[in-house]
Amino acid sequence: MLDQTMKQKIADGEGFIAALDQSGGSTPKALKGYGIEEGAWANDEEMFGLIHAMRSRIITAPVFTGDKVLGAILFERTMDGTVDGKPTPQALIDKGVVPFIKIDKGLEDEANGVQLMKPNPDLDVLLHRAKALGVFGTKERSVVNLANREGIAAVVKQQFETGQQVLAAGLMPIIEPEVNIKSPERAEADAILLDELVKALDALPDDQQVMLKLSLPTKAGLFDPLVDHPRVLRVVALSGGFARPEACVELAKNRGIIASFSRALLNDLRHQMSDDEFNVALGEAIDEIHGASVAKTPVTA
Repeated sequence: MLDQTMKQKIADGEGFIAALDQSGGSTPKALKGYGIEEGAWANDEEMFGLIHAMRSRIITAPVFTGDKVLGAILFERTMDGTVDGKPTPQALIDKGVVPFIKIDKGLEDEANGVQLMKPNPDLDVLLHRAKALGVFGTKERSVVNLANREGIAAVVKQQFETGQQVLAAGLMPIIEPEVNIKSPERAEADAILLDELVKALDALPDDQQVMLKLSLPTKAGLFDPLVDHPRVLRVVALSGGFARPEACVELAKNRGIIASFSRALLNDLRHQMSDDEFNVALGEAIDEIHGASVAKTPVTA
């Protein structure tokens, strides 16, 4: 069963969800952005140790609290680690931040204009461990590159099947069919994805809800039917490669959608910063993303 206090916070809270779930091949890139070049580690264990230290610094920062950060998405190793001597999910909970876990194992090669999630045969084991650690929900990512209805329908089908597995484990799934913002067919892909998501949501039982994590649409307000759908707990947006100022401008145009940014949150943070410099930079990013999530800009026709 879902933690009802956490569910209420995610449903109604005024804030955003931090994505701290870079993994595998994206870890060196994240470390480079943080000011740590490749060659600073001898093996994967040292690399993951460095990224965990970065995440720990973020989570323990005085500006990182549940007042503006409703939740945080963790990489599996981060979830299994400790922050300030506590299991990472508990460290988040103690700061009023709802913990989520990234559960996909990466992407298949593109087919029909999309990339499905790779098989995940040990998912039930991970879900059980996450639930025991106090994690509230999960996030699972697929990618849509072209406006191919067959491909997009396959993405949505796989996402909702995984979502059912997550719900059965007593966790809240964040379904993430990311539309590539560089797609030459982005607007058409947005429209097909909306149609397929509404059909899948309509088919859910009355007592089930999911969350959605979507690329910001080309047409502001396009995803209003998803925001208003009774089977959707919350719609969050990824930055998708937009720099923070542009991502915040686009986010503010979309009613009811809050941020779940990664790069756009972390871009200005550097390993070499003093704690004061680090906290100022993180605080400014949090304030900007919080503002775009909460204070929306009216869209004129």
